[in-house]
Amino acid sequence: MQPLQKKLTGLLAQIDAAFDRLSISDKLKSIAELTNDLANSEIWNNPTEAQLKNKQLASISNMVEPWVTLRTQVADIIDFMKLGDESLVVEFETEVVALEKDFAKLRKELLFHGKYDDHDAIIRLSAGVGGTDAQDWTEMLERMYLRWASKSGMKATIIERSVSEEAGIKSSVIEISGSHAYGKLRSENGVHRLVRLSPFNSDNLRQTSFALVEILPQIDKPEEVQIDDKDLKVDVYRAGGKGGQSVNTTDSAVRVTHIPTGIVVAIQNERSQLQNRETAMKILRSKLLQLQLEQRVASITDLQAGESANWGSQIRNYVLHPYTMVKDTRTKYEEHDAQSVLDGNIDGFIDSFLENN
Repeated sequence: MQPLQKKLTGLLAQIDAAFDRLSISDKLKSIAELTNDLANSEIWNNPTEAQLKNKQLASISNMVEPWVTLRTQVADIIDFMKLGDESLVVEFETEVVALEKDFAKLRKELLFHGKYDDHDAIIRLSAGVGGTDAQDWTEMLERMYLRWASKSGMKATIIERSVSEEAGIKSSVIEISGSHAYGKLRSENGVHRLVRLSPFNSDNLRQTSFALVEILPQIDKPEEVQIDDKDLKVDVYRAGGKGGQSVNTTDSAVRVTHIPTGIVVAIQNERSQLQNRETAMKILRSKLLQLQLEQRVASITDLQAGESANWGSQIRNYVLHPYTMVKDTRTKYEEHDAQSVLDGNIDGFIDSFLENN
């Protein structure tokens, strides 16, 4: 029984070390405080604040509960083994193997050390050079991330989408909610390149297409990113789009320009001007924060003009002809089943990036 007990004691020590690294005790206090706040009926007089706290509670709880459950299970087995019953050894050996696997999965969270890694994420997709092929490629990436979110237990919501005239999309903005959404997806930030036989020309020639993927930490609290009103230019215009049936025809679309950096965010999918403005400001705050992280400056006022994830930062190649392979240019990680990757199986790229950064 001694070797198994030693293994369990070592596992418990690693879990306790992870508890310290992840500040689980502080998070448990936050859960208690948020639960207490939400139990007070008066908080629901301010639905926005109540919904934000409810979202925070769900996010923290989803992160903490698996760790607390694992530690409890390991500690309970150690206590049982102290009783000295030899018949328990075979039963517990199988259970310990399962607990070690659970710990191996959870310990990936130790790789999330960035300040905003625990935030939800906003994905902005933009078609680049390549015409219709690039727009089709951008829609393929949209599908890839939506499928990844579904397989990962994340909630994905398309909050803005611009459909092209022939095929594919010009741009898409997706909100991803779930445990460490930004921490996992930040590896995707940059230019994605596709090489394939084009389905959009009669000669079926090989075509290279580009799409820009921007991964932004979602900022729910305006105070996290302070923006001076004098630095903003807000334009209101009439929404328009392909088909027209589902597009609001009132002057509700909003375009917000951050004058110092030249960043522009336009939203027209919501029904009201106020909703479009709130969504645009949320995305703008996220973009400014991402730009601040990239430029390594102390505050928003120190930012230089420039787009986040510029077109020069190519990070991944997807080759569908004459062979199939997806390769990351930074980590050199590669997959030969390109269709599987395009079906949302990108965890290998995410894990490789986390382990190397």
